[in-house]
Amino acid sequence: METFLNWISGHSLVLQGLIGGVVITAFNTVGALAVLVWRHPSQRFLDTSLGFAAGVMLTASFTSLILPGIEAGGIWPVMVGLALGAVALDLADHLVPHQHPLRGREGHPTERVRAVWLFILAITLHNMPEGLAVGVGFGAGEPAEAVSLMLAIGLQNLPEGLAVAVSALGAGMGAYFYASVVGVRAGLVEIPLAVVGAWAVSLARPLLPYAMGFAAGAMLYVISDEIVPETHRQGHERPATWGLILGALVMLFLDVTLG
Repeated sequence: METFLNWISGHSLVLQGLIGGVVITAFNTVGALAVLVWRHPSQRFLDTSLGFAAGVMLTASFTSLILPGIEAGGIWPVMVGLALGAVALDLADHLVPHQHPLRGREGHPTERVRAVWLFILAITLHNMPEGLAVGVGFGAGEPAEAVSLMLAIGLQNLPEGLAVAVSALGAGMGAYFYASVVGVRAGLVEIPLAVVGAWAVSLARPLLPYAMGFAAGAMLYVISDEIVPETHRQGHERPATWGLILGALVMLFLDVTLG
């Protein structure tokens, strides 16, 4: 995988970030389009799958971002970046109007934004840290760790894409094809953010520990504020928790075997 990436990218870290963004978006696309075939997955399955996604993101935050960031620049830059990442997502969550399938509307109130766009904005905010994390991983110049992070984020994008498309249907967005397109479109933000992350840290190496901490802080915020509460709202806490543990195990396996 590393050899192939170096061959296709010419050792360009930014191009590798672009490839990583395309790969994880492709996983999201497959998950979203699955609603065209699997039209009625149970809520229990969706909650368990999103728990799996949370476990992958939680473990990846430490094994692929926080710990490598500490090795690259020490504890304080990573802690500063982590705090800034969480603050950035918190501000976006409060200031950008968006709508969750269960919790309803959040952010600055407005009546001019249609519900469909509020929903897309919610999923876009959710996906932003993932694309940034993959880009930062490739920009760090450690292809083995970046590939394991890319594959892990890609795997968790499969159930996430399906959950988005199913939730879009539940929000009254009409045809299955339209709902699947909403899921695909919401994941496209991961591509430019992966490029930005790789470009920023490859251009200014001192930014690396801050960027790694920032991406980790943003993902941790999403896990605690978005994913876990959503999976625990309809009585599926135990399967969602086991899904999280399975996701953590998968990410650990990928990190050790590929890193």
